Parts: sequence; structure tokens; C-alpha cells
Amino acid sequence: MNRRHFLTALGASTLALASRPLWAKETPMPAQLRGDGTPYRIGALVFDDYETLDLHGPVEMLGHMPGAQIQLIGAGETARAYQGPRVVVDRPLSEPEPLDLFLVPGGLGTRTLVNQPELVAQIRRQAQMSERVFSVCTGAALLAQAGLLDGKRVTTNKAAFEWVASLAPQAQWQGRARWVEDGRLITSSGVSAGTDAALALVAQLKGREEAERIAALAEYHWNDDPDQDPFAITWGTDG
Repeated sequence: MNRRHFLTALGASTLALASRPLWAKETPMPAQLRGDGTPYRIGALVFDDYETLDLHGPVEMLGHMPGAQIQLIGAGETARAYQGPRVVVDRPLSEPEPLDLFLVPGGLGTRTLVNQPELVAQIRRQAQMSERVFSVCTGAALLAQAGLLDGKRVTTNKAAFEWVASLAPQAQWQGRARWVEDGRLITSSGVSAGTDAALALVAQLKGREEAERIAALAEYHWNDDPDQDPFAITWGTDG
């Protein structure tokens, strides 16, 4: 299946979990990075056929924050991006630890992972041990299958919108949004939208000046308006 077919395909089989618990008790997010010198712990999920920019765009921006500490979490020792390069996994997904931010990218691999009950359960456990959870693109499908989006305002890649939304019919899907924040949950649209959302999170944690500094360092033109979503028009989800 090529990437275009993946993005436009509908109706993947839905995983039936024995129970779909809601979020653990909401934990308020600190207004800024800790001032006591402890690291801001970010764990990023990786899996075969993840979309490269879904992961590395946010990691580029978040990794420039003072105090940020990033590790890759996965089911194997390595993970291969859809575009081919491999990354080394730092910690097994089966051994969840408290995190300040759990980043879940999307990509072709999500089509397979949503049908793996144990892996979905591990994602749910790690999400429940994290102060904030951030999905990019079809990473929202994994959170949906884990029962973590019900009742939440959320979005996803507009080209794959119908498929992802079908996995969490109780969520409040936003057809026009570059990214959406609801409590401790951030969901972003397709691929590059995750980089914009990551900079918005930096602005929350460290101030807009810091977000602009990082964007300039990366020579990146930041779309800082979550309502500016031209691809909702392209894919017809803004109606």
C-alpha cells in the first residue's frame, strides 16, 4: 500500500478491547519547565513505518528547550521509519515510566498497530503515566483505539480523517484545526502540523520568545494559529 492509498483508505477493522478505561485523573500541567533543575521528561513512541517528520519535527523543536530530556520508546530494539532510516529504541514500551510528555507519531505503521491488543494496552498504560500526551497525524488512531479520546476535542490528519475518527466515535472530532488542546491532551493534524503544535507547547512552557527563538534556529516558518488549517479545505473536512 502506498502512502496516498494509506491516507485515503477507510474502514479499517476496529479492535475490540475488553475494557476501555478513561484517562487517569487529570494532572495539571506546570506553567513552565521545572525550576529545580530536574529534566523535562519526553518519551516518543517509535514503530516500524512511522512517518519521519511526525517524530523528528516535534523532537527538533522540543529538544531545544533547556532541560528537555528525550528518549525513544518502542516494542523492539530498533524502529524503521516509512522513508527507510532506523532509530535505536532507548526503553521498552512494556516498561512504562512517569513522563512529562508522551509523544505518539503516526504513519503507515498505525494501520497494523491498532490491531495489536497488547501493544495498544501498553500505549494506554504509558499515556496514563504521563502528565501530557501529544499525538501527531494518525498517532491519534493509536490513542483512539486505546480509549483515550472519548469525550475529548481532538483532530488528526485530514487525509485520513474518516478512518481515524471511526475508531473513536465518542470523541469530538474537529474537522478544521491545525492542532487541538483539551486538558492534558494535544492532537495535531498531518505530519508538519506536529512541528507547529510542538512550538505552541514550547510557548506555553517557556514563553513565546523561546518558541520563536527555536523556530528561528531551525529556520522554520511557524504557523502559530491552530485554526489556520488549509488542508481541511483540501480534504473536505471543514464542512
